[in-house]
Amino acid sequence: MRILVINGPNLNFLGIREKGIYGSHNYDYLLGLLENKAKKLSITIETFQSNSEGEIIDRIQKAYFDKVDGIIINPGAFTHYSYAIRDALASIMVPKIEVHISNIHQREEFRHVSVTAAECNGQIVGLGLQGYLLAIEAIVDIIKNKKESQVD
Repeated sequence: MRILVINGPNLNFLGIREKGIYGSHNYDYLLGLLENKAKKLSITIETFQSNSEGEIIDRIQKAYFDKVDGIIINPGAFTHYSYAIRDALASIMVPKIEVHISNIHQREEFRHVSVTAAECNGQIVGLGLQGYLLAIEAIVDIIKNKKESQVD
């Protein structure tokens, strides 16, 4: 099983930017959490981070050709206005979970709207980096349940 984790703008600055909101752990710490979870579940997790909308769209499209089994995405600020990322997500028929470290619904009003969430199976917000681990478990469960229902 292959899961792609896509992180949008400024996620590479974890541990540097707004520690009161995003915590003090850096991006490498997040990558380590994901790697450990992958080993524990015997799956492959590939990570991608970009501050560029076009690069994120390109990576989502590449996921189709790579035949990934699921996508976890934290679009960062693109969450609130990138219809292009939303459309790219709509093109990929695999389970998708949107993750946000902070609770976007408790922050500035412009952050309350996610244009990308509608193309995802679910959204996890406000649980810090733990949200990524929960998203991995959710994707794995969705895929396993789908395979089991196809066998029946």
